[in-house]
Amino acid sequence: MTDDITDLSGSNARGRSVDASELAKFEAMAAEWWDPNGKFKPLHMLNPVRLDYITSRIAAQFGRDARSLRPFEGLRILDIGCGGGLLTEPMARLGAEVTGVDAVERNIEVARVHAAQQGLDIDYRATTAEAIAEEGGQFDVVLALEIVEHVVDPADFIATCAALTRADGAMIVSTLNRTAKSFGAAIIGAEWIMRWLPRGTHEWNRFITPDELAAMMAQAGKPAVDRRGMVFNPIRWDWSLSDRDLSVNYIITGVDAG
Repeated sequence: MTDDITDLSGSNARGRSVDASELAKFEAMAAEWWDPNGKFKPLHMLNPVRLDYITSRIAAQFGRDARSLRPFEGLRILDIGCGGGLLTEPMARLGAEVTGVDAVERNIEVARVHAAQQGLDIDYRATTAEAIAEEGGQFDVVLALEIVEHVVDPADFIATCAALTRADGAMIVSTLNRTAKSFGAAIIGAEWIMRWLPRGTHEWNRFITPDELAAMMAQAGKPAVDRRGMVFNPIRWDWSLSDRDLSVNYIITGVDAG
């Protein structure tokens, strides 16, 4: 991985899902990953709900007791687009052997420093999902959260994620639905009004509907077995999971078709 993000354009076979213009956005924000009031404030607010969902699905898939001290001991987890490690670190604390990958080298630098400060042993790599797949990587769980809307070819990226997931494993993907409500919440609200994120962080036409994502996962051999909305309540100022409202943020689990 070089500091020149133009080397990571769609023409690079080792990182064909990577969009150089999207990388540039996150390169500029990398130093703020662990600031709960910085540019990643929305993810810090959303993180507890994402973690609740992920831990419950992994525990269900592998018959683990999520209430135990290290329920994911012995499991290999890959966090694609890990950023500064907001999800990677909790997975490591729960006992998993965790690999975090991100195409933005500065994100990995931040993640490594923070993990070391916390005394966590995490395999962070400045690379791409495609490169890990070319190495023959196989994981019990593959996480791809808030990244599929930023890649060049979502269907190809999902196929790579599926290839990285063991036959009896689980692939968990979250993204934004392409609705008028998501435009209002994620772009007008989060970027223009609240200024939680810089303008242009998201492009509404790149958002993906739950049915579209489920179809990609099924085509890749990891059909959806569960889908939930992640809903923000502006009155209580918190997030919750919903079985019905997938109109803005949502998360889907896919497992082997066989």
